[in-house]
Amino acid sequence: MHIDVITCVPKLLESPFNHSILLRAQKKGLLEVVVHDLRDYATNNQKQVDDYAFGGGAGMVLMIEPIAKCINALKEKRQYDEVIYMTPDGKKFHQKTANRLSLLNNLIILCGHYKGVDERVREKFITLELSIGDYVLSGGELAAAVVVDAIGRLIPNVLSDETSALTDSFQDNLLAPPVYTRPAEYEGMKVPEILLSGHEANIQEWRLEQSLKRTQERRPDLLDGYEL
Repeated sequence: MHIDVITCVPKLLESPFNHSILLRAQKKGLLEVVVHDLRDYATNNQKQVDDYAFGGGAGMVLMIEPIAKCINALKEKRQYDEVIYMTPDGKKFHQKTANRLSLLNNLIILCGHYKGVDERVREKFITLELSIGDYVLSGGELAAAVVVDAIGRLIPNVLSDETSALTDSFQDNLLAPPVYTRPAEYEGMKVPEILLSGHEANIQEWRLEQSLKRTQERRPDLLDGYEL
């Protein structure tokens, strides 16, 4: 998978893409993430990428011309499956969306900043608008990092044990069950006996029951339409 991220603050993305699972994915050649500095596509010597909003009001707006130049340059190199814009008013990002995007080959992610982008960018170039929650960040960079991480870990062979991703929370509309590790007892707190039994079928049944219980207690909305 190849992902191009467009931002006017590229240094914000240096750390998320250069550690842990995403770094391993890139070293394996399974994922390539390229960060593009929007200022490199500015149309004047001042490297200006934002301007005041027509009609007045507080805050600056990312201009269409640098964004158009960047996206058009990228499209000359490859065909993209989605051009994503990170914005608070986008579609809520869910695990199902991550699953779908992980099956694609080439993505562009545009990070909003300031008051957002010129609306004509959204009309002309964007195919999918995403939000990671009902709150506002200083820019779309951290949101883009969240999306890339969620997608990247789902690519086959990125995780050492691929079944790990399949048992994550939200994969089947359930929260993950409780997990335990050594020691088996700590200050009188014991690991459930069923997990020490070695009986795989009973363990899986226990985990499903715990997932259902935890989801009912913490996120009952996820169980709407769920067939028990």
